[in-house]
Amino acid sequence: MEKAKWSKSGVPYLHLGRGEPLVLIHGLGEVKEGWQNQFELADQFELIIPDLRGHGECTKTDGISIQNFALDIIGLLKELEIENAHILGLSMGGAVAQEIYRQAPNLCRSLLLISTFHFFPKKLKKLLFNNRKAKFESVTAAGKQTEFISKMALYSWNKEMKEIFGHSFHPKHQIFLQSLNTCLDVNNLSLLPKISVPTLIIGGQYDSVLPVWIQACMHKLIPHSEFIIMRNTGHIAKLEAKDRFNNLLRRFLNQQKLIA
Repeated sequence: MEKAKWSKSGVPYLHLGRGEPLVLIHGLGEVKEGWQNQFELADQFELIIPDLRGHGECTKTDGISIQNFALDIIGLLKELEIENAHILGLSMGGAVAQEIYRQAPNLCRSLLLISTFHFFPKKLKKLLFNNRKAKFESVTAAGKQTEFISKMALYSWNKEMKEIFGHSFHPKHQIFLQSLNTCLDVNNLSLLPKISVPTLIIGGQYDSVLPVWIQACMHKLIPHSEFIIMRNTGHIAKLEAKDRFNNLLRRFLNQQKLIA
């Protein structure tokens, strides 16, 4: 397993490979090691894989917000003297990727938005938060947290896949709830039409966490974006369909090299 490095501002990250920089941003309750299936991309790209604030090995727990998650990554890239990078985010990480574009568009060579979201209506926020909070707390109390979330997130419910998911999902109770709350505040309806970098949107056919119609709406809002639905996958296609997922990333990223 790769050993983490630490930025001056306290962001733990994995750093491997050579080539064009590619940032991989994990989802809610996940950790940077959850990108292990994508380490093979280091043969072509310089991978920067951080733990978000409060997640994994990151001990910074104040100011949990999508804005601060993005700020931490922007600071890390500046510290590494990376002028711009391909920014990939999964689920909550996709909202962070959009926020990086809002704060520092020149830092983004392209955006890869995976099984993610751009907006929750305010009227739904309280209902969604209370529902997810109650469910999360009941399964945590019963000691079935990982099993419950894996059944929500995965299309493949076999034992091996649930075990692999368990290695990448390590939610910290309070951080999880604060992060969920900040996700429900996201409103990028006016940002998406302004995105001018190449953008790939991927949705999972059977995603029950963030259904594929949400990504379809994002595709309609982002000019010239590419939208792919991955068949027979749930919310975590990077685990369930590793080879297909990695090949899609390579194809899109290599396409950008040709255009450039």
